[in-house]
Amino acid sequence: MDGVARAAQLPDTSPPGGSAMADTRPQPFDPGDDLRVRLTLLNAALATKVVHVRCYTRDALCAAGPGSEAVKAAFGRNAREAQGHALRLAERIQQLGGRPDFHVGGLMSRGDTHDEEGRTLVELLRENLAAERAAIETYRDLLPYFAERDPDTQRLLEELLTEEESHARALQALLEP
Repeated sequence: MDGVARAAQLPDTSPPGGSAMADTRPQPFDPGDDLRVRLTLLNAALATKVVHVRCYTRDALCAAGPGSEAVKAAFGRNAREAQGHALRLAERIQQLGGRPDFHVGGLMSRGDTHDEEGRTLVELLRENLAAERAAIETYRDLLPYFAERDPDTQRLLEELLTEEESHARALQALLEP
């Protein structure tokens, strides 16, 4: 799951062309532009969660060896919770008048390249912990943007962040001897 959770990026707010000679006259505010940006960010977060569901489910099924039952259980739990996160994000997108996009595009090709069998439990745990940490960082990056524009989405992201932090602590505990 490496590289999958950083999909949601804040938009570039620099003037078009980046020129120092950019037009500095005030531009009319278009509330539709802000909504499009919010929907784009939320759909990127949704795509990431869809990838997480797939990866956690796959890893729960292929985890084997001594101590694998606890790891399988954690991966299964995290898959179900990631699915819940995806549903909550999709619902929020609909509430904002958007259409949830479940197409994960390049996320699968970039971040889901570890379909080979035989990886150790430690490798699986480390990959999933890295994905959780990336998701945490993404939500932290998004919070200030939504805090200024959409307090309802801000609360949703805060709740998802808290759950991701819990997942990361649980995976870290499984890695510790």
